[in-house]
Amino acid sequence: MSDARNLQLVSTLGADGRLIAELVEEAVPAPTGHEVLLRVEAAPINPSDLGLLFGPADVANADYAAGRIVAQMPEPAVKAMAARVGQAMPVGLEGAGLVIAAGDAPEAQALLGKRVACFGSGMFAQVRIVDARACIDLPEGVSSEQGASAFVNPLTALSFVEVMRRDGHSALVHTAAASNLGQMLVRICKEDGVPLVNVVRSPAQVAILKGIGAEYVVDTSAEGFIDDLVAAIEATGATVAFDAIGGGKLGSQILWAMEQVANRKAGGFSRYGTNSQKHLFIYGALDLSPTILNRNFGFSWDVSAFLLMPFLEKIGHHNADRLRTRVRDGLTTTFASSYKAKVTLEQALSRDCVLEYNARRTGEKYLVLPNG
Repeated sequence: MSDARNLQLVSTLGADGRLIAELVEEAVPAPTGHEVLLRVEAAPINPSDLGLLFGPADVANADYAAGRIVAQMPEPAVKAMAARVGQAMPVGLEGAGLVIAAGDAPEAQALLGKRVACFGSGMFAQVRIVDARACIDLPEGVSSEQGASAFVNPLTALSFVEVMRRDGHSALVHTAAASNLGQMLVRICKEDGVPLVNVVRSPAQVAILKGIGAEYVVDTSAEGFIDDLVAAIEATGATVAFDAIGGGKLGSQILWAMEQVANRKAGGFSRYGTNSQKHLFIYGALDLSPTILNRNFGFSWDVSAFLLMPFLEKIGHHNADRLRTRVRDGLTTTFASSYKAKVTLEQALSRDCVLEYNARRTGEKYLVLPNG
């Protein structure tokens, strides 16, 4: 097979702080060994993609042209990202499509002509070389659009429950809970009998989660939010939280609420607070402001980051495959995704689209259709 032509979305940061997101044409060689050539039919825009695509660049005041955006990156961010200066970085962590060529390895040949979902960089492209071992063979009748989000959100949601169990907790709290990931987590916890406190930011989002069977949903915009949060944590016994917001004081409020519940059960006063261990995992950055901890929740607490891939490596291939199999079997049910809009590669770099999906509003995920 001769080289295929490809249109690929890349992001390049210059030393002058200019960030260029553009479509470039390139030649893609024939796959060899375990490689397959995927005709990408659908790829979701995840928050992690936005971090690479734009980061904190000023997209509102950027220069837009057909298939190209030039935006200014803040000077502190340029210094922090010095290692990526000058590199044209392919964007798109996951997607799905049709395998149109394959290397000679049995694992690759077995996927030829099949629709698969895969995890790997550069999925905002018309075609992409990927490792067959990083692909999920989509079940009969499951489309590429249904399988496009088979990795990041489903495996992250499953991993939250896995972490909860491994660390000795029995219930959990999740923020930005009306997102695609949050709705998956609601369904997982219902299936597994895990108590879950969902934190959202509007009555409309409360209604969304109540509509799919969530029992405990608290609204940060409500006047009685803190009291509602304490009551939900007391009812569930949650001592671990996964926070998609990152900035601001919400994480601190959750830890405080956990300590209030623990205090009600404590046998007496301690200047160091209760012995109830509380853990806050920050896994997102919907709010880029500093994370504020008011330190009014005793001393038995931890705050750390959560990243999906290091966790999957930590639990080993057998357990990671167990999670992936569960996702594959539930792509149209437990792990079904919804999208606000579907756009082409060219539309994904238009001003109106960028300002919409880069706002990172809960429940407003975009799906890129690289081949139209």
